[in-house]
Amino acid sequence: MAEHLSQSELDYPFKLLEYFNGFRVSKVIFSACELGVFDLLLRSQEPLSAQHVARELSTSVDGMERLLDALVGIEILEVETADGTVLYSSTDVSNLYLAKGSGKSLHDMIIYQSQTIYPLWNNMVDAVREGKNQNEKTFGLPAEDIFQAIYRSEEEMLKFMGLMNSSWVLDGHDIVTAFNLSCFQKIVDLGGCTGALACEMAKAYPSSSVTVFDLPQVVDAAQKHFSQENDAVVFQTGDFFSGEIPPADLYVLARIIHDWPEEKCLTLLQKIYDTCRPGGGVLLVEAMLFENRRGPVMAQCFSLNMLVQAEGRERPPSEYTTILNKTGFRNVQVCRTGKSYDTILATR
Repeated sequence: MAEHLSQSELDYPFKLLEYFNGFRVSKVIFSACELGVFDLLLRSQEPLSAQHVARELSTSVDGMERLLDALVGIEILEVETADGTVLYSSTDVSNLYLAKGSGKSLHDMIIYQSQTIYPLWNNMVDAVREGKNQNEKTFGLPAEDIFQAIYRSEEEMLKFMGLMNSSWVLDGHDIVTAFNLSCFQKIVDLGGCTGALACEMAKAYPSSSVTVFDLPQVVDAAQKHFSQENDAVVFQTGDFFSGEIPPADLYVLARIIHDWPEEKCLTLLQKIYDTCRPGGGVLLVEAMLFENRRGPVMAQCFSLNMLVQAEGRERPPSEYTTILNKTGFRNVQVCRTGKSYDTILATR
């Protein structure tokens, strides 16, 4: 194998070093978000010195200067020198995706990654050895109750909901338009959380009714803390595992199936099939693996995250087709959106 590599690749493994240092780059962005760097620069509307930023955010000047320089290095901030003073300013990317105020902000996603996912991944070695999530070791919570871990406090629940909301900022439109769903008049988003994906669904299919079905505490938090852009979306409380689910033409399961082992997935999908109106269907939204196991890397990392945080895994299309067929669904169609999440539509 070595004979196919150039001498420079053999002498200096750039790609490996890039991977080794990936967590450092992540923490640069995470730390800047937590400190409020991007929000301050957006509000200022003018370049600021490290001294000014440090004073406003109550940090050391030396530490802030190093952080700002790293943000410049990864092309998230701009830097200039005026009259001997080094000044930092935001970019379109930081204003649009990293500051809180933007409609496309990923700030909540980043905070969840930093404060919840990052600590869990510190126990990845144990997760691989044991084959189970690390909620007990990381947060002192029962490994078998992932809802208790995710919703262990109102603050943590809101962080998780912010993560989900941010996901659909990026992928929502592509997901709901991957297939023409206009034939489904009543759509229910099971575990729809903040309703962000349901809002995209309602905008794409205005003649359909769209309902978000989730746990009472989630619905309460969604209506209190997350503004909805579309009045056509309604919320209904319940537990899709232990209780009944409302009748519908189409059920949406967005990032739900990947949380659970196959047995629990089959139980849920069977309940959906039995409740689904004739001619209706189910839309799965997941990060699908390639059949040849060669990627996508993001989906493979998501699968590891399911190991360390939940009870499930990411799957290739063939596995989703199998579990759908086992519960009676047919005409399974797969669409890779080119974004983080893909879609699978199956009908009864």
